[in-house]
Amino acid sequence: MGKKRVMVPADEVDLSTVKYQPQAVKAPHLTGWGFKLFVHLLEAPVIGSLIMSNLKKENKMNEILRETEIPEPPMFKPEYPPQEPEPGVVAVDEDGKPEDRVEIALSCLPHHDFASSWKEGSAPSFRYWKIRDYAHAYRSQLVTPSMVAERIILAIEEFKKTKPTAPLLISFDKEEIRKQATTSTQRFEEGNPISILDGIFMAIKDDIDCYPHPTKGATTWKHEVRLVEKDAVSVSRLRSCGVIFVGKANMHELGMGTTGNNPNYGTTRNPHGTDRYTGGSSSGPAAIVASGLCSAALGTDGGGSVRIPSSLCGVVGLKTTYGRTDMGGSICDSGTVEIIGPIASSVEDVMLVYSVILGSSPANRISLKPSPPCLPNLTSYESTNILGSLRLGKYTAWFNDVQSTEVSDKCEDILNLLLKTHGCEMVEIVVPEFEEMRIAHLVSIGSETQSSLSADIEDGKGVRLAYDTRTSLALFQSFSAADYVTAQCLRRRLMYHHMEIFKKVDVIVTPTTGMTAPKIPPSALKYGETNMQVTGDLMRFILAANLLGFPAITVPVGYDKEGLPIGLQIMGRPWAEATILRLAAAVEELCAKSKKQPASFFDVLNAN
Repeated sequence: MGKKRVMVPADEVDLSTVKYQPQAVKAPHLTGWGFKLFVHLLEAPVIGSLIMSNLKKENKMNEILRETEIPEPPMFKPEYPPQEPEPGVVAVDEDGKPEDRVEIALSCLPHHDFASSWKEGSAPSFRYWKIRDYAHAYRSQLVTPSMVAERIILAIEEFKKTKPTAPLLISFDKEEIRKQATTSTQRFEEGNPISILDGIFMAIKDDIDCYPHPTKGATTWKHEVRLVEKDAVSVSRLRSCGVIFVGKANMHELGMGTTGNNPNYGTTRNPHGTDRYTGGSSSGPAAIVASGLCSAALGTDGGGSVRIPSSLCGVVGLKTTYGRTDMGGSICDSGTVEIIGPIASSVEDVMLVYSVILGSSPANRISLKPSPPCLPNLTSYESTNILGSLRLGKYTAWFNDVQSTEVSDKCEDILNLLLKTHGCEMVEIVVPEFEEMRIAHLVSIGSETQSSLSADIEDGKGVRLAYDTRTSLALFQSFSAADYVTAQCLRRRLMYHHMEIFKKVDVIVTPTTGMTAPKIPPSALKYGETNMQVTGDLMRFILAANLLGFPAITVPVGYDKEGLPIGLQIMGRPWAEATILRLAAAVEELCAKSKKQPASFFDVLNAN
């Protein structure tokens, strides 16, 4: 080994010398029998090590992990200095009742005209029904939760007949849905609904427990070794508000992919183009919301898995600050990059669901010392003034590193309109060390995933995983303990860079993804695929929020020339969910007239 590269301490980096380098992941694109053969070679004792060694060398992994001296000590979980309180917010009690928190969230929302929403053809363009529309329809006896349940069951039964199979849900029990809907309908008949979420239909990603459904992580075997005896913490909080769960939503197996490809159960299709991927790994949750069948869904996000599919499917997805929500009862509850977050068709519905599920675990309250959770008060005139005072950070070279300029142009247009309408300030920033961030995130999430699966793999379950999952695991197994510690040293260094940026700006804005929804190769349906170029494009703007734990939201801002959705990402300071929700609501309002109905869409509320 030659002499090690020595990095200067993070606080001595001269940002004026930083030049943005477009990132390109070097790896073969494989599907079908060729992919199957590649995986068998990768898992072979000698040749597999040679292939993996070459792939890591091509992508500068060893250079950064083993041939670089990093002066910073490791940071094994995100650590933040105390944060300034956000302006114009309402504090909520994370120890209080979820139904009380959602009532506070409801009081933060602007006026909504139910009558004009309900009139057929009155809207100038397509719009999704909001949770408040369902609540109004139930309270006005225009429809009951049981009636909506029957429409959803019918649509899902029809969906199951599609060829090739492309399920939104992989665990679905119509009698369980009917039972929940009957109980909710009865509460409305008695004039005693629990909350605004009573009778609202939601799907839960298949790596989060929702009793009595099994949790498989979209594998064929996980439910055999991990029994579900109760709801995950977040699901329990929603259930206490009267939410009706339609089942467990499809996903990229074990969350280890960004497209949503799943050979085990079938690959969920994008409602805006059925030959397109939804994005992953929360493929089913994003698609079921985009198709109109559910008001909201829960996903997990360890590497963009809420934001990527939300963006590609044209809906809103919130990645909370690491530790803001309790991960108890999810498959990925022991990592340092994952969160459980809501997906919905509007910012206000994301905010309502978020208000219910927030609340850190007892362990994270001690170690992370979270700022008190707050919601933006969107009803006051003060809210407009706060928008005008916000400073938006933009690293232009990074912002424009997209597969098609349609993506960056659309995001740029909306930001210019935002500045013109509300008077926000755009600040040019520089973000250094992207290559280091990509590798530090990969080693962190990879090592933690490998650790959680090692007992099952040793027990012979590894060969029952999909080929792209096995490819990822082969890479993860090549990481050493020293690699993991190095990644955590990089985490501290990158945290310093970003916290310095947040001294100058309130949020960082980017496109959510570097491309719109990719096509599904027919040859990828049976055995899956590996396409690291697409993964790189989808994850380009994603990683800081996961590795460093920052809150981030994606909000739809328009479409490309093929009618595929484009999302804008807003990433905030630690614990500043209220700020990014406020800004996302303003962006959404500016884009309201340009919404298009997805090709695959069901109106289950007003089915006249």
